Amino acid sequence: MRRGQTDYARARLALFLAGFATFSLLWCTQPLLPVFASHFGLSAPTSALAQSMTAGAIAGASMVAAALSHLFTRRRLMFTVMLVASLLNLAVAFAPSWSTLLFARFLQGAALGGVPVVAMAYLAEEMDDRDLPRAIGLYVAGTAFGAMMGRVAVGVIADLLDWRGAMAVVGVIDVAAAIGFLLLLPASRNFTPSRGFDMGSHVAHWRDQFRSPALCRLFAVGFVLTSVFVVPFNYAGFRLSRPPYDLGQAASSLIFLTYVFGIASSAQIGRLIVRIGPKRALAASIAVMTSGMVISLAEPLWAFILGIILVTMGFFASHAIASGEVGRQAGPAKAHAASLYLLFYYAGVTLTGWGAGWFWEHSGWLGLTVVTGIIGVTGVVLALGGSD
Repeated sequence: MRRGQTDYARARLALFLAGFATFSLLWCTQPLLPVFASHFGLSAPTSALAQSMTAGAIAGASMVAAALSHLFTRRRLMFTVMLVASLLNLAVAFAPSWSTLLFARFLQGAALGGVPVVAMAYLAEEMDDRDLPRAIGLYVAGTAFGAMMGRVAVGVIADLLDWRGAMAVVGVIDVAAAIGFLLLLPASRNFTPSRGFDMGSHVAHWRDQFRSPALCRLFAVGFVLTSVFVVPFNYAGFRLSRPPYDLGQAASSLIFLTYVFGIASSAQIGRLIVRIGPKRALAASIAVMTSGMVISLAEPLWAFILGIILVTMGFFASHAIASGEVGRQAGPAKAHAASLYLLFYYAGVTLTGWGAGWFWEHSGWLGLTVVTGIIGVTGVVLALGGSD
């Protein structure tokens, strides 16, 4: 598919909806972590499990999705898992206990794992290489928009109603997004489902991906990106609810409006790649993200917001570059390469997002800044170690 074609426009819009639904469902509990801590009597790291459980399930499910995706059409598989995950959000809304809520969130992650890996494979298979960066950029912009609206809407609705009503609203909206996706996405032209399942061949594909130094660096970069990005958003609500800010739930949730800048950066990143190449563009984007975390350490609210804006812009630009490079360098086994990238990507959300809670409780925002700074510098080194 090329720019200017109807199918190209429809596919980009459909995958924008897929990114929106997936990430609004994934991140809709993030502004509620302080609410969960209060409602269920939890510590900050324990409340963060509402995010980590889902992300961890996505990481594992992405591997399964890569193996099973060859048995189903791309459109049918993505629609089915989007619909199931959206309905599970309604189950979260009515969960009677913390353990039940975590189980429902785990199942959501298991379902959602099928969307990003198949979406990345679909884009790499169906888009002309010259227009792939723009297509990837809009998909990532959809993830940014979904993550932003899911968080902001949940925070505001939870203030007006309660957290259960907010989760139910998100579930209904994403059912509609799944239906829109199904109606818009053109059928695959360059992929035909296989008739059999050979686990050995899938293991061989994954093993081959690890033989590529460039892909291994990109997988590690995926871990870096989410490790730096998830930390400030997981614990911003805790910081903003305390002096000197003392903000309420709805006001704290407005910090997620910074995702607007992430949408813009991911949608435009293709131009930077053309100008300076993917290696330098990736390193620069990670540097911006890391410096934003340092700026957010300042006490004035405007400085905190500026820092979070830079974190957001750097993250979504970096993710658009890295995920596009995975598809470009993966060869024929694009779904397998995408699944490994997402495995590391969501491992960052799961491990760092949860483990950073210890630094928050013992060292505050300074501890979070030191941890993310070390990880971010590592990411810049990894990016510069690659080749254009």
